[in-house]
This record gives sequence, structure tokens and C-alpha cells, in this order.
Amino acid sequence: MLTVSSITHVAIRVKDIDRTLDFYINKLGFSELMRLDRDGRLWLVYLRITDDQYLEVFPEAHGADVPGPEAVGYNHMCLAVPDIEQTVRELEAAGVSLLRPKIQGADGNWQTWIADPDGHRIELMQMSPDGMQARAIARLRGR
Repeated sequence: MLTVSSITHVAIRVKDIDRTLDFYINKLGFSELMRLDRDGRLWLVYLRITDDQYLEVFPEAHGADVPGPEAVGYNHMCLAVPDIEQTVRELEAAGVSLLRPKIQGADGNWQTWIADPDGHRIELMQMSPDGMQARAIARLRGR
């Protein structure tokens, strides 16, 4: 069996790299970690989420829209936040529109949803100590 310690990155392709970097850096607070060029052109930008989790952003996407939520493929990424109320205030202050208002999900965790300039869906979740995931982890650990 494969031993995995964490997810290190999610990769997205975008149409307008400057617009995307403005969103993730200036509105969500990520920082640019590094850029990679290939054949004399920008190929990839790494954005830091944590010291060991990144968002890879590839420029020069083709097509009009990201796949819808029912399509096969990437659906969304979820970012853990410590305080959903504070997160909503920060998003509003940055001018980021909510796709869905803050709600308590079926799993017992608080969440809200946003989208980046290309329509990639992002869930922001405050994990509850008595949410379904926390209870499942406790069961797996025999607590």
C-alpha cells in the first residue's frame, strides 16, 4: 500500500496569469514562491499556501470555462480556515464575492465558497471539533 503524508499541491491552468496572481496574492494572501520558464516563456508559477502546500498556476489556458461541478475532473479545492466569520469579513473587504453564503454543511463544518477569475471553485472550511471528519478520525485512531 502507498504511504502518503499529505497533498502538496493542486495545479490549475488559467487564461490571464496577471489577473490570477492578483486574485490569489492580493485578495487571498498567498505569496509567490517561484517561477519556472520553459523555452524562454513562463511555464509555471508556484504560490505558497503553507510551507509544504502549494498552488501551481500554469498560464495560457485554452477554452472558455472550467468544467461544471457535475463534470468529470477537477471539482474544487478546499482551504481550511481557523475562523469562518473572519474569513467572510476578509473576503468582503478584499472585494471577493461569495458563490454561496456561509453555511454549516451536512458534515457539521462551516463553509463558504468563492471562485477565482477563471471560475475554479474554492471551498473555505472551518473544521468543527465535532464534525463528521473529526469524529471519523477519532474512530480511526481508536479514541
